[in-house]
Amino acid sequence: MSEKEEKALFEYDAKLSIKEALPMGLQHVVAAVVGIVTPGIMIAKVCNLSSSDTTIMIQTSLIFSAVATFIQLFPIFGKVGSRLPVMMGASFAYVPILMAIGGDFGIAAIFGAQLVGSILVIIVGLSIKKIRILFPPLVTGTVILSIGLSLFPVAIKYMAGGAGSSDFGSAQNWLVALLTFGVVFYFNYFSKGFLKLSSILNGMIIGYIVSLVLGMVNFTPVKEASVFQVITPFYFGLDFQIVPILTLVVMFIVDAVQAIGQFTATTVGAMDREPTDKELSGGIMGSGLTNFIGSFFGSVPVATFGQNVGLVTVTRVINKYVMVFASVILLIAGFVPKVASILTTIPYAVIGGATVSVFASISMTGVRMISTQELTPRNTGVVGIALAFGIGVTLSVGCLSGFPPWVTTIFGNSEVILTTIVAVILNVVLKEEKQLAIE
Repeated sequence: MSEKEEKALFEYDAKLSIKEALPMGLQHVVAAVVGIVTPGIMIAKVCNLSSSDTTIMIQTSLIFSAVATFIQLFPIFGKVGSRLPVMMGASFAYVPILMAIGGDFGIAAIFGAQLVGSILVIIVGLSIKKIRILFPPLVTGTVILSIGLSLFPVAIKYMAGGAGSSDFGSAQNWLVALLTFGVVFYFNYFSKGFLKLSSILNGMIIGYIVSLVLGMVNFTPVKEASVFQVITPFYFGLDFQIVPILTLVVMFIVDAVQAIGQFTATTVGAMDREPTDKELSGGIMGSGLTNFIGSFFGSVPVATFGQNVGLVTVTRVINKYVMVFASVILLIAGFVPKVASILTTIPYAVIGGATVSVFASISMTGVRMISTQELTPRNTGVVGIALAFGIGVTLSVGCLSGFPPWVTTIFGNSEVILTTIVAVILNVVLKEEKQLAIE
């Protein structure tokens, strides 16, 4: 690669050939693909969807991850989209709440709530300055920590074979899960470059091969899948129910604020500047628009991908055509059910072994955000009390049985909602120590 070609990688609008875009583009695909498809698989299993329906959820996740990225790279009317080098994908942050909604109300209720919530996200994007004050790093970090903690039991149950399965807790499932985890762990901590970046993918490939040898993989969904298929609107339907809507709306607001952190990390780490208000507003509105359209087609909510943000900040490669190349690969895979259906054959144990470290990373992201703030009695109180209520109520099954069922659905099924509400309230009510000293 010539000096001119290499320099183009570090300029947003510079022209690139496919040969130049391919290496970095593939790295982004590898970093994102497992995270994009896994939430859809997990939600489909909770909702007891058929293998063909699960394939469609994977297709929509791939397609709308690409669509969301295109909107960020090429803002609609110059306003809806950030025009920043970010990859978008199905977000693990929503998984605990979506699983709770899907289990209690069905798959259609997820997309009905998502449609309403996405409209709110667009409004948040228009007025981000006013809402941002409610979510300083202390609050956002606490919420992200609760998201990671809420996903730990999910990963462990998957490692054991998936709750309710006939072989749940079997030695075979744990063998495959721990082997998968071991491979991910090794590449993540004892390798560099591409191998480190693809640690989760490497683990899943090895775990999948071992599962094949042990006869744990069923290829029936692949045989039944078509070669090419266009997704259709309203396939899963839309069901508007107040409890799922209220629950998901809170999560959408939290994720919008989290996106600010991701956009900021991208510009500070790779472009040596803070993001502009226009970029932040456009980025959040772009995410909201994608989720609005995605709700009609059955795509789980998309968000900025932290691992890809990390890749951009490490390499400082910000050329938009690198992201375009990666998105085109995802788009093509999304229209080929044979590819998507292969992913549905991945055993629970492999998914659990590969994702437990991802969920640990999410939790530690929250810890890092919290630790950027001084750990005063006031700040530790906000974090500790919010987590105590959020996690305590969720783990204490039946503690809200004296209330109407909707109370349990909103506050008792996910650590995230109650943690968020308590953290926001405490952050507003408790004054800083300096203010207290003056008074």
